[in-house]
Amino acid sequence: MKGVFMRVSVLMGIYNCESTLPIALDSLLEQTFSDWKCIMCDDGSTDNTYLVAKKYVDKYPRHFYLIKNNINQGLNATLNKCLSFADTEYIARMDGDDISLPLRFEKEVSFLDEHKEYDIVSTPMILFDKQGDFKIGIAINEPTVKQVVCDSVICHAPCMIRTKAIKSIGGYSTKKTTARVEDVDLWIRLYANGSKCYNLSEPLYKMLDDRNAVSRRKFKYRVNSTKTRISGCKIFNLDLICYLKCFSPIIIGLLPKPVYIFLHRKNKR
Repeated sequence: MKGVFMRVSVLMGIYNCESTLPIALDSLLEQTFSDWKCIMCDDGSTDNTYLVAKKYVDKYPRHFYLIKNNINQGLNATLNKCLSFADTEYIARMDGDDISLPLRFEKEVSFLDEHKEYDIVSTPMILFDKQGDFKIGIAINEPTVKQVVCDSVICHAPCMIRTKAIKSIGGYSTKKTTARVEDVDLWIRLYANGSKCYNLSEPLYKMLDDRNAVSRRKFKYRVNSTKTRISGCKIFNLDLICYLKCFSPIIIGLLPKPVYIFLHRKNKR
């Protein structure tokens, strides 16, 4: 994996995404910034995801690297495994069913090169499905500590982080209480370590989503979200209102299904 100078390592945990992975990897090959390598870790897929990824490794060995978990370990541990192979200046994220728009890396690298006071840069996301795009996110350019702890103001998948910053805090937490909220936990620990994020206003990433989805997030992950956010309140000594806002994931999970469906679809629009 070493020997070819690159500036960006893309961490990609892949799991049962054989049908979408080619589009995701092709979007990396279309980047206007070429000094990147993508470290993929197959997290015990039961379909042909590994074989699809291997084809890209064989065809583009300069850009793609592949490792494998023999059993499913979850995203947190999988991303840490990818991170252990990263030896570049910057770390980027990417999921195996999404699309990075062509200028993403060029603009994110340029921002971090020119603004040493920030360790994290991200962008809003465009949500899409088989019918096309259906929602465009709006950026809060400079998220405050309160916003990082209480709200979802930094998109994880499109982010780029200084490698020294993420490695200085030990990467992603593998505690059970951070499952499915590894990004919130990561931002809290990075901010506690002195890092700051800037969100570019231009959406540079497309996330595959279902505009008609009405299934609820598992309640245990809502509890994880609340616990992680309360931990952040304690770290930064935030006020009572922030503590109360931390319970919103649990409150939403307790809503009657018709109310949840209504709010979910309204948010999608």
